[in-house]
Amino acid sequence: MTAPVTADSELDEAPAADRGGRGAVRRYGLLAVAAALVVGLLLGYAGGLLTPALTRPGANSAEAGFARDMTTHHNQAVAMGLLAFSQGQDPEVRQVGVDIATGQQGEIGTMQTWLRSWKLDPTGDRAPMAWMPDGGGLVKNGLMPGMATPEEMAKLRAASGREFDVLFLQMMIRHHIGGVHMIDGILDEGHDDDVLAVAQIMKNTQQNDLTNLNAALKRLGGTP
Repeated sequence: MTAPVTADSELDEAPAADRGGRGAVRRYGLLAVAAALVVGLLLGYAGGLLTPALTRPGANSAEAGFARDMTTHHNQAVAMGLLAFSQGQDPEVRQVGVDIATGQQGEIGTMQTWLRSWKLDPTGDRAPMAWMPDGGGLVKNGLMPGMATPEEMAKLRAASGREFDVLFLQMMIRHHIGGVHMIDGILDEGHDDDVLAVAQIMKNTQQNDLTNLNAALKRLGGTP
């Protein structure tokens, strides 16, 4: 499942030097970002194929529920990251946006490959978060932990300048906190060693992102 890459206008290449003293920040053209998303997805598919199929998680397993729900969760993060790349004013916001988008696109590829290798549909008939013991109470208005509402996404798309940067950081921090809670769920409930190993990498990555996101928000004078 691939998030579409869209922008109101094609972006020019921006200077690589970060005048804020945070070091060189690489800027990508829109086509380069689209290519990076495709490559990330393909690498994710390849990584998922390395998972042994000695035992296959069932349709109602924690592993299947996690793969399906986290794919949906990641899709929104990819969309938010692409908005940060195309609309962000701060170089670090643009960079973290494209990093999150490409990284989570690759993880989507891995999770979708798991489901295919387990002979399971990409979507199931169980309610979101049903695979976690406290999952039912975590879903608010159909949204999983940390996910933005349609109204919040519309507000982000309409924002610009520093207002956009601060709002993106605040929303992505909440999104990642929710994602880490879901990852903790599969680490507690899961049994597939390969799924657990990838989930731990996801958690480490998102916790590192949270450190950087919070530092950037503080630098810009925003509050969590």
